[in-house]
Amino acid sequence: MRQRKALVTGFEPYGGRGSNPAFELARGIDGASIAGLTVAGRGLPVQFDGLQARLQDLIEAERPDLVISVGLWPGETMIRLERFAHNLADFDIPDNAGSRIRDGDVQGNGAVALKASWPVRRIQERILAEGVPARLSETAGTFLCNATLYACLETLEKQGGQRLCGFMHVPYMPAQVAELIAEVGREGTQELGQRADLASMDLAVMRRALDLALEVCADELGG
Repeated sequence: MRQRKALVTGFEPYGGRGSNPAFELARGIDGASIAGLTVAGRGLPVQFDGLQARLQDLIEAERPDLVISVGLWPGETMIRLERFAHNLADFDIPDNAGSRIRDGDVQGNGAVALKASWPVRRIQERILAEGVPARLSETAGTFLCNATLYACLETLEKQGGQRLCGFMHVPYMPAQVAELIAEVGREGTQELGQRADLASMDLAVMRRALDLALEVCADELGG
């Protein structure tokens, strides 16, 4: 029987930040074996141009049975499990190549929305049972996280077969929030209470949630 494979992607730092928990998770999980899955972790540039081609190349190279992409959502307080990707690209900030798309499409002739194919309710229940806060979400935003989920779902759908795909948003790491607090203190332009993005979660807790998501998906695949 062929060894089942999982692909985990995580974005590089963006928006002037020096780190990104998504990138750390992808890098840290590369080469792991979880519930019978061999896991490949790959970093993604925060760049819309060429996104679909990069994902297609990764999927072609790894031939995964499962793709879980991870991204940072500043201000999120818990693990956030995405249920849909929308065919909309509308950036509040430029990507790392300086592109700021407004009112655009992820795929010109694509469906308005695509449903994530991972067993998201089961994953949430499993993560909660381990004492890690997690919630379901109806939108992955309109930046690169949403575009990545949309492109992955579309690519896997075209290739056919039983393959799962989903997206996990994660909070800041504690060190990132400490840096934000220090920055607010230095600038003296606003009170801490005015900041809505100061929630954080330890990277090890995020990793546990990711491992649990992979375990549930492996069970769904019959691995």
